[in-house]
Amino acid sequence: MKRNELTDLKGKTIDELKRLLLDAREELGKLKIDMSLGKSKNQNQTRNRRKDIARILTILSMKEETQKNAE
Repeated sequence: MKRNELTDLKGKTIDELKRLLLDAREELGKLKIDMSLGKSKNQNQTRNRRKDIARILTILSMKEETQKNAE
């Protein structure tokens, strides 16, 4: 994930981040299935997708915390 993509994530709303998280988790599941079936041999894709999920979760928790403190 590039720096500009990271700033784009920070600009998204909580609902958009949750939708992105669901999509990323679905894609990770598909990548794992492809790996187990031998269709794909690129393990970096699954690794990168897991890191993207972690980044989304981090930003999501930060936004939820700031929203919680604002109320």
